[in-house]
Amino acid sequence: MKILFYTPHGDASAWLRDLAQALPRAELREWQPGDSANADYAIVWRPPRELFTARPGLRAVFNLGAGADAILALEAAHPGTLPRDAVLVRLEDTGMAAQMAEYVTHAVLRYLRRFDEYERLQAERRWHVLEPHPRRTFTVGVLGLGALGAHVAKTLASFGLPVRGYSRGEKRIDGVTAYAGADRLDAFLDGVKVLVNLLPSTPDTHDVLNRRTFSKLARGAYLVNVARGAHLVEEDLLDALKDGQIAAATLDVFRNEPLDPEHPFWREPRITITPHSSAETLREESVQQVAQKIAALERGEAISGVVDLARGY
Repeated sequence: MKILFYTPHGDASAWLRDLAQALPRAELREWQPGDSANADYAIVWRPPRELFTARPGLRAVFNLGAGADAILALEAAHPGTLPRDAVLVRLEDTGMAAQMAEYVTHAVLRYLRRFDEYERLQAERRWHVLEPHPRRTFTVGVLGLGALGAHVAKTLASFGLPVRGYSRGEKRIDGVTAYAGADRLDAFLDGVKVLVNLLPSTPDTHDVLNRRTFSKLARGAYLVNVARGAHLVEEDLLDALKDGQIAAATLDVFRNEPLDPEHPFWREPRITITPHSSAETLREESVQQVAQKIAALERGEAISGVVDLARGY
């Protein structure tokens, strides 16, 4: 069994070491430009198109993240990039759900208790008590109820907040009012005070965080985007902040990363910026999941996490 590994970030040696321990019978190698030798599996993050060239025997491509949009973008731009018989597999919860719930809960509670406003008052050396938002009307809407979104919605509901969830198909989550289908999106958005975006990145979801979406929310709503930068129409957010429809936003993802130092988001005090760090891929958990799925494929068994190329997730 031959396995390719590729990541554009940092040293691959730790990944290769852990994969070798988890898959002792595998021949592992880090992909380098010009490598067109046979491989049964590829374990990658944001690979170049060349990695897939002339690999008819490739059985599966494991994407080291919950979102496979970078590989899907390659396939969309150059159909046939992925070998015909290879399945694309995304990571399921490998410790990311807990991290994401921590990040989003912090952002939501920060706005509920108005800590963002206290930070500005401190900068002005002003002692002023602010009334917290009424909890019963502080409705949180979670766009996207996959493995991460469902965990985030359930976690927020445990704080006694009114929580709604939106997904393409029907979902049931204790303590969460669920909406499904495009015809229910407006009903989901109506009066939401904090909109949390955890949608997959697909052509259908690009630019979904736009002027129209913001107009459906409660006046002075908050936005938390932890999915992809392509979901957000940046100019519409800045306009919504100016006219007060959006009170503040927490953004972890951007159309171009790293965010340009001259980008207007840096100069807007009501926008909180983090560097795509809401949920990191944990190596140990990821290696174990990939190793278990490769073992299952070798036994001829079905695995979960296979990406539907037409749907994009």
